[in-house]
Amino acid sequence: MSYNIVLVEPEIPQNTGNIVRTCAATGARLHIVKPMGFEIDDKKLKRAGLDYWHFLNIQYYENLDEFFGQNKNGRFFYLSSKGTASYTDVSFRDGDFLLFGKETKGLPEKILIDHPERSIRIPMISDARCLNLSNSVAIVVYEALRQNNFESLTKESDYLYGIID
Repeated sequence: MSYNIVLVEPEIPQNTGNIVRTCAATGARLHIVKPMGFEIDDKKLKRAGLDYWHFLNIQYYENLDEFFGQNKNGRFFYLSSKGTASYTDVSFRDGDFLLFGKETKGLPEKILIDHPERSIRIPMISDARCLNLSNSVAIVVYEALRQNNFESLTKESDYLYGIID
């Protein structure tokens, strides 16, 4: 079971680093659509991703046209505070693409207008603008995994105690 996390023009290296760690820990593939607000060798990005980079499956695209051109058969969901349905109303499937926009502006308005049935949101109080990008990614990817019984993830840990009961 694997999901595709798509960051469209990410701006903050620490957020992307945290998302790297989430993708690595869950087996999600990371897609980054340029331009980015930082260099991939940024110390803040590397520090936030810690030592998880070797677990990561990552692909870069020059723009959204290239991304959609290379993923024509994908099933896409567009995460936005302007989404029409809650992320919990979606039945996620293996291979789904979850698109998240840049921190300051979100996804392009045209995408949301053209695909209202696939534009989803995380519920918040009415006065809140949005959640942190890395938190939003974690919330949605773990909901997708939960719906599918965390297939392919270890559900037990011997890390703390040295044994599995």
